[in-house]
Amino acid sequence: MPIPITKPCYDEAELEALRGPVTSGWLVQGPQVAAFERAFAAFTGSPFARAASNCTTALHLALDGLGLGPGDQVVVPAFTYVASANAVVYTGAEVVFCDIDLATFNLDVAKLEALLEADAGRRIKALMPVHLFGLCADMDRILALAERYGLKVVEDAACGLGARIRGQHAGTFGHAGCFSFHPRKSVTTGEGGMLTTADPALDALVGSLRDHGAGKSDLQRHVEHGGSLLPDFPRVGYNYRMTDLQGALGVAQMAKVERILAGRASVAARYDAALASLPFLAPPLTPEGYTHGYQSYVCLYTGGETVDPLDRAQVDRLNRRRNALMAGLELEGIATRQGTHAVHTLGAHRHPDEAFPVAYAADRLSLALPLFVGMTEAETAQVIEALGRLDREL
Repeated sequence: MPIPITKPCYDEAELEALRGPVTSGWLVQGPQVAAFERAFAAFTGSPFARAASNCTTALHLALDGLGLGPGDQVVVPAFTYVASANAVVYTGAEVVFCDIDLATFNLDVAKLEALLEADAGRRIKALMPVHLFGLCADMDRILALAERYGLKVVEDAACGLGARIRGQHAGTFGHAGCFSFHPRKSVTTGEGGMLTTADPALDALVGSLRDHGAGKSDLQRHVEHGGSLLPDFPRVGYNYRMTDLQGALGVAQMAKVERILAGRASVAARYDAALASLPFLAPPLTPEGYTHGYQSYVCLYTGGETVDPLDRAQVDRLNRRRNALMAGLELEGIATRQGTHAVHTLGAHRHPDEAFPVAYAADRLSLALPLFVGMTEAETAQVIEALGRLDREL
């Protein structure tokens, strides 16, 4: 029984939702996008939400809208998807990597504090905490550091839908939060992103920047008198608009977002219970007061050992076992993925590997298991049985 890494929670509602834009002829950033923005803002508790073509462009809009540019530096976790770092580069600013906490896969705040203390030239102007795999970063301590050093905070909440700290949703702590609707995300529009903020000036600026820098959107021109004339373009912007087809899918997805998140959490709970019998995998951690959104269910392959990220020989040895395990699962039709990559090991952002040993270990040892709404107990049991059997054979 082949088991994918994930699949979207689509049904007739999404098919029906697409009829509106198709029959109306309004295909680009119109009423469906506006409705999606309202639904997303209401769910997250954010005063404002602006849709974008994807999360990467939303991150770029946030950084640009906050004034980041050449000569500035932005702190990014060394273990995240490459898009986090790429968005910083788009602005002309410089990426400064910070190592992570292996237990949470998120930014190590003690190392962040040391990094900020060492910034004698005060070139660091912003922080980009990533809520990786659906677990919020330690925003209390991160915000305290941001206030101490006068820094902007842009939350990379690409995986953060449903993630909360004491009830407050990811993406609502800093100056801006950015979400993804890629097919591997809990709510998906195929591609697409959303920027949340409590700042009305930033919201208005982002609304212009995503639409070539226009003074009015197409929707405004449509509903207001004199819409036949083109608006002013007071600034240079980008074409980062979401289509109304995607907006319609987003509206349909948000109508069942609670069911989607509950379904993913239910599968995660089954994994949590079953992994007690597999000591070679450490399950995701959820600290007290946190709600995990489970965009992915990412374990750490330990081989039953205590992992020391500074012991490169151990990490590389366990990495070979993890890779062999993943290859065996693939042969049985069970899809897995490494959690994400250590960005500093990639050609475009390369730094010496030893600079961020924990990120390197997470890259080599993280293992995402299949997770999707409707995953049956039999499918979960199939994954667990295969994991145990194949690891014993290594």
